[in-house]
Amino acid sequence: MLRRRKRPLRKPLRVAICGLTCAAFVLQTLGWEHGRPVAVAFGAEREAGSAESEPPGSARAGSPETEPVKRESEKSEPPNAGSTAAVSPTAAPLTSLSDLADKCRVDNEEAFHGRIAAIARASLEKALKKVDFAILIDEQWRRHKLGTLIDSQVDRSIRQVRSETAWHKLIATLTNKEKAEQIAIAVATRVYRSDAFKKAVEALATDVGREVAATMELGAVDAALPAVRCVRAYVGSRYGAGIARMVGDDAMRAFELPNGGPVAQVGRGQIIVAGGEAIAGAVVLLIRRTAARMARRIGQRVVGAVLSRLVSVVAGGIGVVLIAKDVWELRYGVLPIIAEEMKSESAKQTVKAELTKAIEEQMSAHVDELATRTADRILEVWREFREAHTKVVELAAKHPPFKAFLASVGREQLPRVDRIVQIVLAKEGEAGVRSRLRDGTLDEAVKRMPDTALEIAADTGSLGAALEWRQLAGKRLDEVVRYEIHRLVRPAELTRAGLETLLALDDRLAIVRLARLDSERRLVLLALPEERLLKLARALSHAELAALSDYLQALGQEGRGQFVAAIADNPHKMRLLADSSVRNSVLASTDQEAALEMMLRANGPLGLLAMAGDVRLAIDGRISPRLIWIKYPRAVIAAGILALVVLMIFNRLLFGGRHRRRREPQA
Repeated sequence: MLRRRKRPLRKPLRVAICGLTCAAFVLQTLGWEHGRPVAVAFGAEREAGSAESEPPGSARAGSPETEPVKRESEKSEPPNAGSTAAVSPTAAPLTSLSDLADKCRVDNEEAFHGRIAAIARASLEKALKKVDFAILIDEQWRRHKLGTLIDSQVDRSIRQVRSETAWHKLIATLTNKEKAEQIAIAVATRVYRSDAFKKAVEALATDVGREVAATMELGAVDAALPAVRCVRAYVGSRYGAGIARMVGDDAMRAFELPNGGPVAQVGRGQIIVAGGEAIAGAVVLLIRRTAARMARRIGQRVVGAVLSRLVSVVAGGIGVVLIAKDVWELRYGVLPIIAEEMKSESAKQTVKAELTKAIEEQMSAHVDELATRTADRILEVWREFREAHTKVVELAAKHPPFKAFLASVGREQLPRVDRIVQIVLAKEGEAGVRSRLRDGTLDEAVKRMPDTALEIAADTGSLGAALEWRQLAGKRLDEVVRYEIHRLVRPAELTRAGLETLLALDDRLAIVRLARLDSERRLVLLALPEERLLKLARALSHAELAALSDYLQALGQEGRGQFVAAIADNPHKMRLLADSSVRNSVLASTDQEAALEMMLRANGPLGLLAMAGDVRLAIDGRISPRLIWIKYPRAVIAAGILALVVLMIFNRLLFGGRHRRRREPQA
C-alpha cells in the first residue's frame, strides 16, 4: 500500500496568519490597545491636532462642511478684492500717504526719518496686501509639478521603509500608536527632506519671491511722490523752496527703476546686481536683495513647517482610515494608509497652505526693515547735499533774501553758486554776499557770467575783478584766460585798445613779458608798430623792456624812432643800456639823444676821433662824464696812466735841480 506523501502546512500557516490579522483587526475595531481604546485615541488626537491648527469655528480644509462657508466667503468678496495675505500684527494701521507727507514739517532729523519710514511702510504694506499668495503658489505648484513629485517621492519612500522593516513590525503598527507614528515620521521625513523636494520648493519660493518683489517694487515707486513731498516739506520750511526742490529731485532718483540698463536678477540663494546703480534705484535694489534672502531661506523653513503638520495629520487619521482597509493589505501595517494620506489632495493643500504662510510671513517681516532702510537712504541724500553745499545751506538758513534767490536758481547752476559764494565770502564776508545780492551782481555772476569769467574770479579771488574783465574784454575774454593776462594785470591798468594790441601779438612769450610791465611803461611800448613790438618783446627780457620804455619816454619823436630801430637791429645792445647806472647817466644827460648815440655807436678805426668828440661833449656838459668811463674804460685808464707819467716828468723837470742843491751841502 502506497504511503501518502505529507503536504506542507501552507494552508494552516496561512490561516494562522489571517487569524492573527483578523484578531488584530477585531481589537482595532473594538478600540483596544494595551487595555485602552486605540481608535478613540487616534480620533481624539486627530481632533486635538485639528483644534490646534485651525482657528475656532473653522472646519477642516476640504471637508464638506467647509464648502458652503467657502462659497459664502467667495460671494461676499467683490471681484479682484485683493490678496488674502495677512498684515503683520505689529504693523501700524495704513494711513493715507498724502496725510503722512503733510506731517513732515518737523524740527529734527530723527522725526523726519520717522515720517519717511512711515510713508515707505504704508506703501509697502499696501503693495503686499495686493499680492494673492495662494494664486501665485498654485501657479508655481503646477509649473514645477510638485503634486507629481510628492506622489513619486511617497511611493519611493514607502518602498524603502517596507524593505527596511520586518513584516511583524509592520503588523505591530496596526495596534501600536507610537510605532505607527514612527513609521509615519520616517516616511514623511524621506519625502519632505529629499533633495528633489527641497530643490522643487526652493525653485517655487524663488519664483514666488520674484513675483512678490516686482509688486513691492511698484509699491516703492508709489511711495516716491509722497516721500519727495515729505522731503520738500522738511527742507523747505528751513532752507527755502530752491534747496527743497533740489533735494527732492535727488530723493526721487532713489526711487527710480533702473531703465535701459542690466536688470538685477534674483537667483536661488543670491542676488546679482548688474550695472552701476549705487544711488539711483536704491530702494528697488533693497527690495530685490530682500527677495533674494527669502529665496535662500524659505525652502528649509517650509520643509520644517510642512513636516510637523503632516505628521500629526497622518498619525491622527490612521485609526479612522484603518476600518475601511482590506484585510490582506494590512500585512503592510499602516504604510498603505500613510501613502494614501500623503498623496491625498488634502495633504497637498496643507503643503500649499504652509508655503503660503511661510512666504507671506517672510515678506511681511521685511517690511519694517525695508521702510527703515528707505528712510536711512533718503536722510543720507539730504546729508550728502548739505555737506556738498555747506555754505549755501548756511546762508539760506540765516538770510531770507538769499533763500528767495536760490528759488530762482536751477540745479545745474548750483555748483556756480557754491564757487561764487566761496569767493565772495573769502574776500568780502557775508556782508559782501548781501551787498552783491542787492546790487544784482550775484545774480549776474550766477546766471549770465561765462565760465571763463568764473575762472578769473577763482584765480584772482575777486568777483569784482571777473566782472571788470568781462566788461573790458567782451568776446575776447577767452583769450585773456588762455594767456593768463588776468593774473598779471588788473583790468583798470589796461584800456580796450591796449588789450586789443596786446592780444593781436598772438604770442604767449611776448604777451606775458609786456603784461608784467607796469601800466605806464607798457602803454609806451604798446604804441610801437605791431611787428616791431613783437620782435622787441620776444628778444628783450622784462628788465630790458622796462629800460627801453624809460628811454622812449625821455626821447623826442625823432630820436625815439632811431633808437627803436637801432635796438631792433641789435637787441643785444640793450643789455648795456638796461644797466641802472647807464640808464641813470643817460637820463641825467642834457643831450640824451647824443648820449644814446654814443652808447650805441660801434668802436671802429676812427675810435680815437670819436672818443675825442665824446670827451668834448662831456666837457661841454651835454652828456654825463660817467658815460665816457662806461663807453671807453680802457682808454680812460690809459689816459690816466699817461697823464700820471707826464706829471711825473714835469715834476722832475721843474723841481729836480732844486732837490739836488739841497742835498749837496749836507754831503
